[in-house]
Amino acid sequence: MLTPPQTLIALLILLAIPSAVKTQVNPAVCRYPLGMSGGHIPDEDITASSQWSESTAAKYGRLGSEEGDGAWCPEIPVEPDDLKEFLEIDLHALHFITLVGTQGRHAGGHGNEFAPMYKINYSRDGTRWISWRNRHGKQVLDGNTNPYDIVLKDLEPPIIGRFIRFIPVTDHSTNVCLRVELYGCVWLDGLVSYSAPAGQQLALPGGTVIYLNDSIYDGYSMTEGLGQLTDGISGLDDFSQTHEYHVWPGYDYVGWRNESTTNGYVEIVFEFDRIRNFTTMKVHCNNMFAKGVKIFKEVQCHFRSDANEWEPNAISSVLVLDDVNPSARFVTVPLLHHMASAIKCQFYFADTWMMFSEITFQSDAAMYNNSGALPDSSVTPTTYDPTLKVDDSNTRILIGCLVAIIFILVAIIVIILWRQFWQKMLEKASRRMLDDEMTVSLSLPSESSMFNHNRSTSSSERESNSTYDRIFPLAADYQEPSRLIRKLPEFTPGEQETGCSASAKPAQPGAAEGVPHYAEADIVNLQGVTGSNTYSVPAITMDLLSGKDVAVAEFPRKLLTFKEKLGEGQFGEVHLCEVEGGMEQFVEKDFVPDGNTSQPALLAVKMLRADANKNARNDFLKEIKIMSRLKDPNIIRLLAVCITDDPLCMITEYMENGDLNQFLSRQEPQSSSECSTPSVSYANLKLIATQIASGMKYLSSLNFVHRDLATRNCLVGKNYTIKIADFGMSRNLYSGDYYRIQGRAVLPIRWMSWESILLGKFTTASDVWAFGVTLWETFTFCREQPYSQLSDEQVIENTGEFFRDQGRQTYLPQPPCCPDPVYKLMLSCWRRDTKNRPSFQEIHCLLQEATTL
Repeated sequence: MLTPPQTLIALLILLAIPSAVKTQVNPAVCRYPLGMSGGHIPDEDITASSQWSESTAAKYGRLGSEEGDGAWCPEIPVEPDDLKEFLEIDLHALHFITLVGTQGRHAGGHGNEFAPMYKINYSRDGTRWISWRNRHGKQVLDGNTNPYDIVLKDLEPPIIGRFIRFIPVTDHSTNVCLRVELYGCVWLDGLVSYSAPAGQQLALPGGTVIYLNDSIYDGYSMTEGLGQLTDGISGLDDFSQTHEYHVWPGYDYVGWRNESTTNGYVEIVFEFDRIRNFTTMKVHCNNMFAKGVKIFKEVQCHFRSDANEWEPNAISSVLVLDDVNPSARFVTVPLLHHMASAIKCQFYFADTWMMFSEITFQSDAAMYNNSGALPDSSVTPTTYDPTLKVDDSNTRILIGCLVAIIFILVAIIVIILWRQFWQKMLEKASRRMLDDEMTVSLSLPSESSMFNHNRSTSSSERESNSTYDRIFPLAADYQEPSRLIRKLPEFTPGEQETGCSASAKPAQPGAAEGVPHYAEADIVNLQGVTGSNTYSVPAITMDLLSGKDVAVAEFPRKLLTFKEKLGEGQFGEVHLCEVEGGMEQFVEKDFVPDGNTSQPALLAVKMLRADANKNARNDFLKEIKIMSRLKDPNIIRLLAVCITDDPLCMITEYMENGDLNQFLSRQEPQSSSECSTPSVSYANLKLIATQIASGMKYLSSLNFVHRDLATRNCLVGKNYTIKIADFGMSRNLYSGDYYRIQGRAVLPIRWMSWESILLGKFTTASDVWAFGVTLWETFTFCREQPYSQLSDEQVIENTGEFFRDQGRQTYLPQPPCCPDPVYKLMLSCWRRDTKNRPSFQEIHCLLQEATTL
């Protein structure tokens, strides 16, 4: 029987479920604990092959719990190659599982058993069990090295299943004990399996072979399984590139050649868990037509409501093909509310090749019930939520008794939430970042995950799975943080002090004569192409620049060869382009780009759409003017523009080694358990940190506030050249680094200072805080996310401890290979009082002069 609080929660969940279920899963967001540690999974849904005693039964295998004897332990020691012992969890519905956590038996210091390795088996129906493998075919995951630490492992690829088994693995006979947790979200697609022809190989000129098979498919010969078409990862514009490192070209796509078919189409059959009312199907297709790959020209879908025959009437959709834009994209196919438990679609070729990376379905959740049968038209349809396990023997009586008090309980909950934690914290930061502070991007500022500050989210955000968004209401008594008005001295951009005299009075960061220490930037509203919110621009800087012409040359756009789309926003796109003959005649003599200017150059081109409104066009030109005046060797550089006709373009540098986060994470140390020497030397790490400090010193001298300094926003060129940019927020790769408030903002809370999160204040001092986190990332070789052991909510709670300053705040730990002076520099960047943090000039001097750093 449900308790009153459980019944209230169930009713609220039913009221909150939208009529149309959004099913495009985002693996970076779908990382919620499924109930082992929190107790939402009942004891009867946790079973095991055996148990050592009643006090080590399966129900005690909950992560973080010390009940019973502290863990699940099998009856006998686990032997090598003997995989008969397991801990099984029944989730009662299909779930998309992206992360698992394991722990040994500590029992208050009395236990010392743990699983050093383990395997995971899963099943969608309880009959056919599948062994999970990573993207390279490895089945065994590294487990625990002691009985108390929690070890989290990302599942790449994710699991779609109902039953999950943890199987301990050892290399010698030993006793093991286990506590576990699953992280993910409900699989609302309801898709149980798909059947398709095997993918094929494509040989490019030059001998490169592109493997377009479904390498993670968990069925038999492309039947009765799921794979890359449901892993939540959409392929890139260039099918020969991939999101994953150390895998083969074409990994993200499943592709077929027209000549291999007899009817000119590829047929895929989709099987679902029950009869559903389908509204749309979304297919992510490659459209690199220059290499013979196009979106399908037509699709015909047949439906089946039972195990018998396909319905004779099919839905046919004909597409208008795009031979202009080579970008990959989602194609939405209307399914016109057909009721079915299976769909068979025939995709017709438009060219030599057809490639898909993701297929998702949307169905009306109010049109099917628990049994899976078609609802009777005379009965009000019931809404089915697979997370609710309702014993209805006394539920009706209980609900009748609770109806009278539900509104009172809801009112109490609303009042408590309204006055509590989030009222003073996150909403001030989001309001500060979004309402009035339109900002200028210095580099590559877009992709479909970006937000537009003054309007709605981008289309891809609206298509995201809103069921799992973290939502916090704005406080009614919210007040804008005060803004300080001040003047800058006469200043020529690019000129700054370079001396580091120890006897000189330390310059206050971001402050000039008559400017308060760490004064906040007075923001100029600039729409920009995509609404990026990285650089805050002082109004006085605009005044200094407003009378000057744009200091870059007009570039003949016919010389641009488009290679790849880097991002997209509401008002424009960013593309990677190549220029034959280099950029020698278009750059200034004192500028040395990353590469030989006489050779073909790779550039980033930000393009404003021709149909953009007047405000967007004016702000685009303002952005060009500002960027053309920012000249520093460690800031990404505007090289040229195309503004004589539409579409308006600005052309910036592109660094050949990508961003610093991915660059460092690719360096392989000799051992992960001790301080070892990767291919990047310590001297190079210091050089990297010094260049970041130099670039931030330049920005702070202009009273620019970056607000998103991190390794993902630092680009790497030849010889470890570093240039600060701003497009980390726009890349799906880093969506997990940002904490999203639905409809408001995405905040990099793990890099933000306490005053930015709690008070919404962004100053040079908050940039110094972020520099400390960036320095920590650098010396950990970006092996983990800052505060990786804390949830987003715990990170925010920790900022409250910094505010209270009672000694309970948690600092990032000293990296194994980090010298004490460098870690002390990090700690100085995280001081509670902003006036006690070092300036970027002091940081830069310290990194330049210190011999022991």
